[in-house]
Amino acid sequence: MGGGKGGSDFDPKGKSDNEIRRFCVSFMTELCKHIGADTDVPAGDIGVTGREVGYMFGQYKKIRNQWEGVLTGKGGSWGGSLIRPEATGYGLVYYVQHMIQYVSGGKESFKGKRVAISGSGNVAQYAALKVIELGGTVLSLSDSKGALVATGEAGFTPEEIAQVAQVKVDRKQLTELATTDAFKAKFKYLEGARPWVHVGKVDVALPCATQNEVSGEEAKALIAAGAKFIAEGSNMGSTQEAIDVFEAHREANKGADAIWYAPGKAANAGGVAVSGLEMAQNSARLSWTEEEVDNKLKSIMEDCFYNGLNTAKEYVTPAEGVLPSLVAGSNIAGFKKVAAAMHDHGDWW
Repeated sequence: MGGGKGGSDFDPKGKSDNEIRRFCVSFMTELCKHIGADTDVPAGDIGVTGREVGYMFGQYKKIRNQWEGVLTGKGGSWGGSLIRPEATGYGLVYYVQHMIQYVSGGKESFKGKRVAISGSGNVAQYAALKVIELGGTVLSLSDSKGALVATGEAGFTPEEIAQVAQVKVDRKQLTELATTDAFKAKFKYLEGARPWVHVGKVDVALPCATQNEVSGEEAKALIAAGAKFIAEGSNMGSTQEAIDVFEAHREANKGADAIWYAPGKAANAGGVAVSGLEMAQNSARLSWTEEEVDNKLKSIMEDCFYNGLNTAKEYVTPAEGVLPSLVAGSNIAGFKKVAAAMHDHGDWW
């Protein structure tokens, strides 16, 4: 669910709406042979919005002559779920909120935290909005061409994030905003750079752009800048070298003195989780309220955090005072679930 989609080398930047529609139709003409509501259910990823999902869903429906929940991220009037566009970003922040509360014994939250975010797509936008809602300060956003970093204490506002979102809908780069007087007065634009070594003092880092976007050197820079929590909104956002740096620091320092790293397989599970909720609504032919879906998402992310945490405590018991490894805990918890199902299905015995 969510992963059976493949990809392409089609670049939508600079293309007309009709060119994008024709590509989506051609793509689904082939993909429809391999997917289905009970076979494999794709979701959108980098560069894919509700518009592209709509084009593909329409072509699937024409060819297969049936309406089913074969894609998630659908439009609200034809089978989509409330909170689905926001789910990965919101879920990421809910997960990190549990990390912060665990380390602080419930005394701290995002309130007052300085948060560095990379990316400027759905995940980054909604993670940023949720951080702001919870009282944090968002210091940065980025895209493939460069990064916008706050020069003062203020950080991004919801209105500025809405402007970033519109630029992305128009398939343009952040440079469109970086050159305006309003943004130049508040942010510096770093061409060809990622934000990690440029944000100054930071408490939380949320890579939300693409894979391998935090290097070993950048991991060291984040630790030096005071970062205590890093969680991946993107898939495989940190290189192995960066993960090694984070894990070594966690093992060498006790509790709140360490940086605590959460892998994408756990921290960004909110997107696929709400894809599952969207499929459930499709199967039941009903729609849940925004509050219902958000509450279910919060519960799923809490379970995800504590599942990884408790599995780590059981199988990779940390030294006294040292935080458990969410990498090991999440890996083992995931493996146990799959291995047990495979055993029950007779794949091994």
